[in-house]
Amino acid sequence: MDLWEEIVRIRRAGGRAVLATIVRRTGSAPRKDAAKMLIRDDGSILGSVGGGCVEGEVWQQAREVLRTGQPRLSRFELNADNAAEDGLICGGIVEIFLEPIMSDPRLVILGAGHLGQALAEIGHLVGFQVVVYDDREQYANRERFPEAQEILVGPFDSMSDRVSVDSQSFVVVVTRGHQHDLAATEQVIRTSARYVGLVGSRRKIKMIVEELLNRGHAPEVFDRLYAPIGLDIGSDTPEEIAVSVVAELIALRKGVHRRSQKQEFVFKVVEDWIRRRKETSGTADA
Repeated sequence: MDLWEEIVRIRRAGGRAVLATIVRRTGSAPRKDAAKMLIRDDGSILGSVGGGCVEGEVWQQAREVLRTGQPRLSRFELNADNAAEDGLICGGIVEIFLEPIMSDPRLVILGAGHLGQALAEIGHLVGFQVVVYDDREQYANRERFPEAQEILVGPFDSMSDRVSVDSQSFVVVVTRGHQHDLAATEQVIRTSARYVGLVGSRRKIKMIVEELLNRGHAPEVFDRLYAPIGLDIGSDTPEEIAVSVVAELIALRKGVHRRSQKQEFVFKVVEDWIRRRKETSGTADA
């Protein structure tokens, strides 16, 4: 099987893999420069960078690269012991670059209003596969969202039955009202989405988080909730807010994002809820 053809197949299928390439070697390293090995998401491999302990360590590191989405350069020094283990005459040094191979990430927009439109347009421009979901067909349609890969219409409280969300998905909740925001957030907060963004005031965010906690959702699921969404750039119009949100998503993809002080508010809401729950439980026990 051709390695490059397999990379194309994986990307088209929405899969993930890591490409390991020898970029430098000295001594009797096991393979020549530019030798490659592809590690698929299911753990299977194609190609080789030398076998033995080096290949095993590369496989382990590839799992971490898949988890973080961040490339890395690793250096392996083959001493007499592990050189013999790999069937080598003598040792050497090899540097291997591990590069994540992933399809374009999905941006799932829950809400087809003005902000949803701006998010779809800007998200598409920077490489996201855009999915739009709303309960109003007159808003969620191809005329308003020509760049969307998928446009779906249905109730927000059954969104998860129709929209695929995985660990590489970015979801933004921008519906037209509190009850719709609550229903949509509940649907996605229990998924493995990398990012769940919620637009709104502190008051609305607090009400939604507390209601979901009261409904039995575990406190740790809110670790993936970013609210209010977007980088703090003083945005005001839907287009400006969309720029701030997409910039935040890019920062997350690049591994350079840090939650703003405003977004830390979600954790405070969760902590306060847990504290009150413990105090109430303690009072009841007494």
